[in-house]
Amino acid sequence: MFTPPQSLLTLGAGWMAANRARQLRARGWALKAQAGVAATLRQKLALTAYGRAHGIEPGLTAAAWRERVPLRTYEGFAPYVDRMKAGETDVLWPGRCDYYAVSSGTTAGRTKYLPITPDMLEHFRKAGLDSLLYYAARAGHAKVFGGKHLFLGGATTLSPLPEAGARPAFAGDLSGITALNLPAWVEKHLYEPGAEIAQLADWPAKIDAIARRCAGRDIRMLAGIPSWVLILAAAMLEQAGRTAGGKKFTTLREVWPRFECLVHGGVPIGPFADELHAVCGPGVNFHEVYPASEGFIAAQDAEASAGLRLVADAGIYYEFLPLNEFDEDRLGQLGARAVPLEGVKVGVDYALIMSTPAGLTRYVIGDVVRFVSTEPARLVYAGRTKLQLSAFGEHVIEKELTDALTAVCTRHHWQVVNFHVAPIFINSLVGQKRGSHEWWLELRPGTEETPTGPVLAEFLDAELQRLNDDYEAKRKGGGLLSPTVRLVMPGVFEQWQRAAGRWGGQNKMPRCRSDRKIADELAKFAPFHDARP
Repeated sequence: MFTPPQSLLTLGAGWMAANRARQLRARGWALKAQAGVAATLRQKLALTAYGRAHGIEPGLTAAAWRERVPLRTYEGFAPYVDRMKAGETDVLWPGRCDYYAVSSGTTAGRTKYLPITPDMLEHFRKAGLDSLLYYAARAGHAKVFGGKHLFLGGATTLSPLPEAGARPAFAGDLSGITALNLPAWVEKHLYEPGAEIAQLADWPAKIDAIARRCAGRDIRMLAGIPSWVLILAAAMLEQAGRTAGGKKFTTLREVWPRFECLVHGGVPIGPFADELHAVCGPGVNFHEVYPASEGFIAAQDAEASAGLRLVADAGIYYEFLPLNEFDEDRLGQLGARAVPLEGVKVGVDYALIMSTPAGLTRYVIGDVVRFVSTEPARLVYAGRTKLQLSAFGEHVIEKELTDALTAVCTRHHWQVVNFHVAPIFINSLVGQKRGSHEWWLELRPGTEETPTGPVLAEFLDAELQRLNDDYEAKRKGGGLLSPTVRLVMPGVFEQWQRAAGRWGGQNKMPRCRSDRKIADELAKFAPFHDARP
């Protein structure tokens, strides 16, 4: 297979970025792209057992689609996925599926095995490349393609599925599956940390190996979840100092002089932004993407405040169910309430629904999104349908908690390591006559202004009242007591993540729940500074 020289790669990427930017400027482009995706999906789905069972035909109208095809969570697809894992063909998607991305999402429950078909791999290749072309178009040049791209992802070591029979099938981290299926030119010219290190599942060993390998390489782009990027940065600066005979490095830009782009996604960057800017160094641009195991959803194509551009032409058809109508127990009755892209409104929270080239059709993935604009189609991630605080009718979503914490910490120059918010329920035995919120919060030590729990609680309470009318009404009406902030000692969240099997790779910390499952588990790893007034 032909692999172009690096100089030609940069030239070609620049041309592609400019061409992509011209396409995206065309009015109505996303709607036309989605119409084409819908037609292609219906042709393929008509050839499957799932499609036949639900009356999916190549010429199916949009109205018939909404009427015939139900909304489903993973549990509704699990029996079909089990048939695919056993080697059956043409179940959810034409042909046989040999790869499955293992995901537990960010809520407790059954492990998900998401089929990764050849068409799904093509989706990830196209959307991933597009996201970098968006960046090159914004930057006005394609120099990022002139050096290496370091991906901080999961292990490429996959596990064989015992139920697959004579022809093997494998399961593992999505980033590992996609890394194993890179185009030859990407693997040769761009991809780091290389095949051998990419196999490692031991996270501390992997970080150390990446630092040793990449300290002297021409890294132009680094991609990863913010909290893991900070861990890698600390190891990289230490390794570079050892390599340079004790010289002190304070930024990644000092280690990699042509490092220009940090690609981040998976969680809101707000609480980590200041620390990331400091450790990356001057001249490093941030580029946000919105990937999920189910598909690559959106990427930044303008200023961060403009939201993320929906990836509308890479094989996934999107629908949106208003969050105020969402009820997981009644999904079978809500199919007609979901709207296509042309029906969305700015400022409304929607449960995201995807039909993918893996056969997950009208799949409710559990994410909540909010459109910033409709022309062009740009959105922000607002949280998870299950990760909300509404134990007392306050309807607080993950984005509002993150935004409140970010605003408070930015004003006082505090740096967040991790956090989780849970309800404190009414308990007459201890005199708790009304509900409240409990923040578990780990801050990085060494700040000029020492934070205390009661002061933080007051700041967070005021900021959340500003952001959320329901919360404000509950607080002013006496339905909610003031929050409690527990400042935990360093390492508490790491201990919980390790114990829960969520340490390293693409794993994320659940930010909130309407129950105390995670909060009570965190208590086992505390001590904390009790913040009750």
